[in-house]
Amino acid sequence: MKRRQWLRATLGLGALAGLSGLSPAVKSLQWERRSMLGFGTTLSLHAAHEDAGVLDRALDAGVQALRRIESQMSLFQPDSALCRLNRDGVLESPPDELVDILDIAHAVSRDSDGAFDVTVQPLWLAFEQARKAGRLPTTREVNAARAKVDWRGLDATPRRIRFDTPGMAATLNGIAQGYAADHVRAVLASRGIRHALVDAGEFAPLGRNSDALPWTLGIADPREESALLTRLHADGRCVATSADNLTSFSDDHRHHHIFDPHTGYSPPTLSSVTVVAESGAIADALTKVFFVAGPSQARVLAHRWKVDALWVDKAGRWEATAGFGLAQERGQGGSDQVRREGARLGLGWDARRKPQP
Repeated sequence: MKRRQWLRATLGLGALAGLSGLSPAVKSLQWERRSMLGFGTTLSLHAAHEDAGVLDRALDAGVQALRRIESQMSLFQPDSALCRLNRDGVLESPPDELVDILDIAHAVSRDSDGAFDVTVQPLWLAFEQARKAGRLPTTREVNAARAKVDWRGLDATPRRIRFDTPGMAATLNGIAQGYAADHVRAVLASRGIRHALVDAGEFAPLGRNSDALPWTLGIADPREESALLTRLHADGRCVATSADNLTSFSDDHRHHHIFDPHTGYSPPTLSSVTVVAESGAIADALTKVFFVAGPSQARVLAHRWKVDALWVDKAGRWEATAGFGLAQERGQGGSDQVRREGARLGLGWDARRKPQP
């Protein structure tokens, strides 16, 4: 199990439209944080309101929404709706949110020519079983698993979710945390919260931090966890990151938990991708699409999907789109300056992620 520090958050990042005149009042608000375990990692909600009772009830509702989504979509809970679907091949009268997220996943799969595919779970199982035996899977084992991967073979309706082929299985680890961040932020906003940072494994900001400053996220170096590549000033959009050292099946990070559904193997060129998008679910899913496409197509993808992104290749070189919101110009101060800056992120996100089951 590796320590993951992909997005370290100080409590501050870009205000949503209409909040720019609220800075003096933000400092007088009451702030509260809720931390919990979920989706196999550490999650947190940090929010403010002038009324402590309103704040407390809003955070209770946010935690409840997070738990409900986890109970449907987690692979860490054997009785979750997703685990029951994988076990039985069919799920009658599925939860509305499970149908909703599969509709989003299908749309991303369709529009990415299958680069994102929630049915890659057989590939993960093949690599994990081989890892336990101290090896990588054979070509035959990979091909057998890949034959069970096809997003079009997962049929989801409000009445029933089912797989068309025996042995298929789904994972929502590539989209569920972004989806949860969207929903929890909406819950908080509906209860009068105007300043918050939702960390559901991916980030959804509201307003500003307790110092009336924009929320700032530090993006860690995928090969040196104590160092930051750069910082991001968010603008109200959601932020999601995927990286090759979260769960690796080989020491060189060539084989990891992100798969190209077309080949059955991990994409070879990138080590991490961060996507900024209006939707957390879309940002989360698109990190995998960028991985599959590689650095040569990253700017094209960002333009096509109307998102911003930062990507890091296997050699540690990184690039970002113009609208990404970098907080520090590249080349000013070098890695030492970025490392010192990271040390000051005292309220940072510092989660330990468990391997995908």
